[in-house]
This record gives sequence, C-alpha cells and structure tokens, in this order.
Amino acid sequence: MTPTAEQPQGSSGLSGKNPIDSVTVMNELVLPNDTNVLNNLMGGRLLHWMDICAAITAQKHSSRTVVTASVDNVSFQRGIRLGNLVTLTARVTRAFHTSMEVHLEVWAENIPARERFRCNEAYFTFVAVDHSGHPIQVPELIPQNESEQKLFDEALKRRQLRLVLAGRMKPSEANELKTLFI
Repeated sequence: MTPTAEQPQGSSGLSGKNPIDSVTVMNELVLPNDTNVLNNLMGGRLLHWMDICAAITAQKHSSRTVVTASVDNVSFQRGIRLGNLVTLTARVTRAFHTSMEVHLEVWAENIPARERFRCNEAYFTFVAVDHSGHPIQVPELIPQNESEQKLFDEALKRRQLRLVLAGRMKPSEANELKTLFI
C-alpha cells in the first residue's frame, strides 16, 4: 500500500509529500549576454539555469538547503536562439534517505513565430544538508498518478547506475539494474 501524505515516514517524523508540491517552472529570455558568437544560448548558461531550477524544486520538497550531488547525461538536442523564451520545468521523481532525484525538461519558444520545441532533459541529484553542511533526512515522495509512479519506480535504477559508475556501489549489488539484463 502506498502511504498517504498524512502518514509519517518511519520514525523520523517527516511526512511524505506529493510531487506537485515541489514542481518549479522557471522562464528565462535569451539575451545577447547569454549567447555565443552564433547567437545560440551557451550550454553553460543553460546548465546554470537548470541547476537553479532543480535546486529550488529540491529545496521545496525537503524544506532544507540542498547541494548538487550529480547531473546525469545532458544532451543538447536543438540550439536555442537569441530572443527565445526558455521554460524549465522541474519535479522531484523520488526521495531517498538524504537525497532527491529531480527531473528537468527544457522547452524553447520563438514567440513571434509561434514555434515551441523541447530541447533538453536531464536528471539532477541533490542532497539536503543541515546548517553545518551535513546530510539530513528528507521526506519521502508519494506518487499520485501513473506517470509519477513510473518516474518513481525507474528512479531506483537510475540511482543504482549513478552509484555503480561513481564506484560507490558494486555492480553485483545493483539488484534493480540486473532486471534490465536478465
């Protein structure tokens, strides 16, 4: 049975939270200072915006200061041009003990041409920290629909892959990943 938002998480006294409670939508207009010599948004500027948007989402979920622990593969699918409106949408997909996975989608829009396109997506991991910078427990995430449940279920596989690649988990211990190959 999936717990409800009113049920406390274990003995920590933290209540679970719904994904919608921490969704963050951020808009940025691409200005000349944001672009390279080809008038495309610089990748580093987009990563900066993505990190801010995802951090706000993780802070909203945990009600704590958070630090970026990892960023999964980021692919730039299409250039974002000078004058485009960039919309970043972030949501927590799963909360672990002290960390949270945040999924980001990035859309660009040429408003005069009425053209909108998806140009990027990534998963960020954040760790909640106390006032001394030590990791601290976060509330669990309680999916409310099928798409949230799918992201929630798949998050454990992504987490195990990150830990294996970082050398923090042995491949033989990544039980969820094994299901992809067996």
